[in-house]
Amino acid sequence: MKTYQLTIGDQHRTLPLIPINADTAIASFVLLGDDAMSYTAAKLLLPKLPVNFDYIVTVESKGISLAHDLALLSGHPRSLIIRKSVKGYMKDPLVTTVNAITTTHEQELVLDGNDVHRLWGKRVVLVDDVISTGSSIHAAQQLLNQAGCRVVGKLAILAEGGAAQRTDIQFLKPLPLFNLDGTVKEG
Repeated sequence: MKTYQLTIGDQHRTLPLIPINADTAIASFVLLGDDAMSYTAAKLLLPKLPVNFDYIVTVESKGISLAHDLALLSGHPRSLIIRKSVKGYMKDPLVTTVNAITTTHEQELVLDGNDVHRLWGKRVVLVDDVISTGSSIHAAQQLLNQAGCRVVGKLAILAEGGAAQRTDIQFLKPLPLFNLDGTVKEG
């Protein structure tokens, strides 16, 4: 199996290369459940947070631990999660859709109406584990704008492929895209 070596702070991981189409593979970075990596990344992202914000928000599910750790490390007792489906407990959910690089079909992004009320007029930081095409974070930002809050920062652990050229996202490291033979894609 082809792999990629990733180091974030004192954490080292061997990531398997997974084909996502006929000519491209990605290094599979799964943060959910990797508490040491999440906490280390949160500590390293902490200085990149804007000075003034009210909430940290992430999209379900791999960024949840990062949002949790960043919220606690920055003195914010609550982080909010944009879900990927409407849940029975939700009151007046706000919904949008997105196509992401790691999914084969359109996904819903859902914000519970209670969270919409909580976010109205607030400043939020949107966080994720990996930014790829940016379609998920863009859709999340649109949803948050509809909820009446203002995104004052966007952070990720990794910026994959062309996302590393973006200037609107703070991140710790670039993550290349790969050819199926395991070599790094150019451009």
